[in-house]
Amino acid sequence: MDDLRLALLLNAVSPAVGGVLVRGEKGTAKSTAVRALAALMPDVDVVAGCRFSCAPGAPDPGCPDGPHEAAPGTARPARMVELPVGASEDRLVGALDIERALADGVKAFEPGLLADAHRGVLYVDEVNLLHDHLVDLLLDAAAMGASYVEREGVSVRHAARFLLVGTMNPEEGELRPQLLDRFGLTVEVAASREPEQRVEVVRRRLAYDDDPAAFAARWADEEAALRERIAAARALLPRVGLGDAALRQIAATCAAFEVDGMRADIVMARTATALAAWAGRADVREEDVRQAALLALPHRRRRNPFDAPGLDEDKLDETLERFGGDDRPDPDADPDPDPGTDPSGPDGGGGGGVPPQGQGPESGPPAEQPGPSESPAGQPEPSEPAGAPSADAGAGDRSAERAAEPFRTKVLSVPGLGEGAAGRRSRARTEHGRTTGARRPRGALTKLHLAATVQAAAPHQRARGRSGPGLVVRRDDLRQATREGREGNLVLFVVDASGSMAARRRMSSVKGAVLSLLLDAYQRRDKVGLVTFRGTGAEVALPPTSSVDAAAARLEELPTGGRTPLAAGLLKAHDVLRVERLRDPSRRPLLVVVTDGRATGARGGDALALAGRAARLHAAEGTAAVVVDCEAGPVRLGLAGNLARELGGTAVTLDELRADSIAGLVRDVRAATTGTDSTVRNRRAA
Repeated sequence: MDDLRLALLLNAVSPAVGGVLVRGEKGTAKSTAVRALAALMPDVDVVAGCRFSCAPGAPDPGCPDGPHEAAPGTARPARMVELPVGASEDRLVGALDIERALADGVKAFEPGLLADAHRGVLYVDEVNLLHDHLVDLLLDAAAMGASYVEREGVSVRHAARFLLVGTMNPEEGELRPQLLDRFGLTVEVAASREPEQRVEVVRRRLAYDDDPAAFAARWADEEAALRERIAAARALLPRVGLGDAALRQIAATCAAFEVDGMRADIVMARTATALAAWAGRADVREEDVRQAALLALPHRRRRNPFDAPGLDEDKLDETLERFGGDDRPDPDADPDPDPGTDPSGPDGGGGGGVPPQGQGPESGPPAEQPGPSESPAGQPEPSEPAGAPSADAGAGDRSAERAAEPFRTKVLSVPGLGEGAAGRRSRARTEHGRTTGARRPRGALTKLHLAATVQAAAPHQRARGRSGPGLVVRRDDLRQATREGREGNLVLFVVDASGSMAARRRMSSVKGAVLSLLLDAYQRRDKVGLVTFRGTGAEVALPPTSSVDAAAARLEELPTGGRTPLAAGLLKAHDVLRVERLRDPSRRPLLVVVTDGRATGARGGDALALAGRAARLHAAEGTAAVVVDCEAGPVRLGLAGNLARELGGTAVTLDELRADSIAGLVRDVRAATTGTDSTVRNRRAA
């Protein structure tokens, strides 16, 4: 927890650092540590009675509660405001009474959580699960330092400058890159594997449960000392000098690790300055720059969700040494005024961020294995003809092949209009998007359709005794705007891992295609699941989840070998979708079957017929489906196309899946269940 404590304390010293993102496994006291920060923050002076926490010396000229007269302020503890994942937009930014605004011309505004968090801390637990429209509002407020509430020409603005702190479990999905970059620092937290430390954690927890007051009193003196140290560091911060040598090291480090934009340079400079103030020094040293890099850069150097966050410390040290310069201060010339404030101590962290990327026992990709002997191009492998037992059934599994390089894919979408969670894949009725109509509000009015409201109120003006220019509006006249946007779907991958897929090194290309679709699912805010089939049955390699990097890891480890129980894979997928419909009925599924269409089973059985029956189960329930045809060679059996027709979907080859391919992909994944092969091909090209 040293890095976590250090990152939180640095933000207490200098809120300009920009907040902290805490990543870690479940049960590691992430939320407990963050909530403890509130007790250490210095008090805030505010204008008495102001709901927006204006500073007495410099009140916000546009404050909705203003203008404020010159008067001494009142001190209150700094607030830590928690934003629930399921909060509404009105709860976050505030609510404006549209009815009073239209009828009386009065801006009746109820502040939201952004107003409460002004000059304090805004904490989001499970920040990676926050809905996209709330993320957009957070990004706007963090960028502008203000919150705007606008409804049909009525606008309210107030200051909203806060310290953003978030916690998340990476297994449940990653953050959008824009929000990830808004966090100044990031730390990785994991439970200790040392028995003695775990014993002490349990001992303290039990002591707190037995007597919370006594436990708090036991640590009161240390908390008071920590609070005084934060105040002293804040007072010293304006006098800390950031020399040219340190600036060169910061710029060179950001350039060496190829981070995007300039925010990383600024955050590193502010963090290094705060580290020096925390150590009681008036100058920034190389160790401050190094620690700042370990906290500020890991999450900014990721290029896609499958990259593990981390920093190569050898490369970091080499860069700092190369650009150190001769004007670095001598550590012996300016001794630390407080020997007890060594940043490498228990409060200082000094630890080192996260382990260097690529140095863990499982960090390297599995070595490529030699493929099986190849059969003549375009011919079915002799070991596994369609509808017959596989010759390699019962043979040992082949080791996992490394996935080919991912590529940008065509857009696969579910037809029709859904009402699922906000995302970026299929058309849906949403709270955000283009306005398509109006209806009577169900519950609280959130998006007013002004024209429809006026049209509903206009016929009744004489009966309501209208005498002036104002429009007499009643609640029954209000109309809610209906909007169309995009939703996220459940993309369930059914991957053929049988022996035939390993022929001619085909599995590497297949994994690359699935990895590309996973990356697309991440960008479109989908849930994903993974079902694989080989040998004698199928298994759920990954239940539906928002963590696409977990799916990528399972895919990378996937071995191949054995028969091709296609029917078992489709039936297993049917079971998964049935359960998910009960859990989340509004999220529509998209079934992606990755196979060459072959099916094998017990000798004497018709495996292809069984697969067809399983496919028709999905078609009967209206499940949108795509078959990624992995068959290679000039001579094709067309079994994947037959499977697609049974599913009521469409087939696409690996080449057609690429966004830059010549062949176009059908926009809606469902295709007609009848028609000749030539008709299907024409529809693909449409």
